[in-house]
Amino acid sequence: MGRRPTKAADNPFCKARVAAAQYNERLFSKEGAAELLGVSVSTLSDYELGLTKSIPPDMVVKMASLYNAPELENHYCTEMCPLGCEMPKVDVEDLDRISIKALSSFRKISETRELLLDITEDGIIAEDERSTLQKILENLEELEGVTQNLKCWVRKNL
Repeated sequence: MGRRPTKAADNPFCKARVAAAQYNERLFSKEGAAELLGVSVSTLSDYELGLTKSIPPDMVVKMASLYNAPELENHYCTEMCPLGCEMPKVDVEDLDRISIKALSSFRKISETRELLLDITEDGIIAEDERSTLQKILENLEELEGVTQNLKCWVRKNL
């Protein structure tokens, strides 16, 4: 049996398992991973092939921990959980890229603070201020995405 998945190669759960196999040889096979996770091989196979519509959240937490892949939790929340679909998606990036994005977002904090003060000083959000409020929301969402990415990187590399 080969060590490279074919059908599940693009699945994030499979990718994380294969990447973790560099540090734990038992994860090269679904059999070894299934044993460590406490599930059947067919169940793990269904997860990796995308055949299971709803992976139990506790299993996602186990896989994220075993594979040292906190990005799996973010993937689950943003792609599979109906409650988390508004969360920012995490792109696994190097620290230097995340830092540059963070510094770029930090520059917008001052602008965002000033815009928010201008809108709220009279206690009323006028119709003509709604586009400015949308800009504030976009800046905050950008900062939230960078924050989630940095948190994921730190958890993965601690």
